[in-house]
Amino acid sequence: MERKKILLIEDEVKLARFVELELKYEGYDVTTCHDGRVGMEMITNQEFDMILLDLMLPGLTGIEICRRVRKFSQVPIIMLTAKDEVMDKVAGLDSGADDYLTKPFAIEELLARMRVAFKHSEGSNIAKKTILQVQNLEIDTEKRMVTVDGKVVDLTKKEYELLTYLVQNKNIVLTREQILNEVWGYSYIGETNVVDVYIRYLRAKIDEAFGKKYILTIRGVGYYVKEE
Repeated sequence: MERKKILLIEDEVKLARFVELELKYEGYDVTTCHDGRVGMEMITNQEFDMILLDLMLPGLTGIEICRRVRKFSQVPIIMLTAKDEVMDKVAGLDSGADDYLTKPFAIEELLARMRVAFKHSEGSNIAKKTILQVQNLEIDTEKRMVTVDGKVVDLTKKEYELLTYLVQNKNIVLTREQILNEVWGYSYIGETNVVDVYIRYLRAKIDEAFGKKYILTIRGVGYYVKEE
């Protein structure tokens, strides 16, 4: 089996070396760099199966790299950062990252997050064309396109994944923990308010924009999408 190619962009040299050695021991083919612009150039000119990306980098920030990459690639991206605020996490995920890991972290947790990201990526690559529908909202999973009354709704990667999960489970109340496990791939302990933030984003772009309630709240439990 061909080894998966990982690009690690991290300016803390000792941490980068540690992660590189651990990943190589696990059988990954790892390329490391310590500068944002250099990393972006490598992404543009080479093929990688995953990018591990520090948030604060010289040259280009991790957020900016992520935004640029998402214009031409859906390669899995996991952000590594010392920032632990919810809005920092939201900013990273909103720019297109698949996951977010706060330093210091155990290598076992990083490996687990990588496995989840690979699983999600491989699952989306083999997904058959499906049209999901609730009321007059449609999701074309092949094109990853959302329309309401035939008008395209521009969503970020995480907004799209959250909405798709809700619509796939329409009429079922989903807890914040269920949503985190499915959409983010793991449990945030005490960080479930990131779900509320994304629900607000979706409501602004869909419910409020089109004057109709799609996403409903069950207080103290979670959220659901209701079929008329």
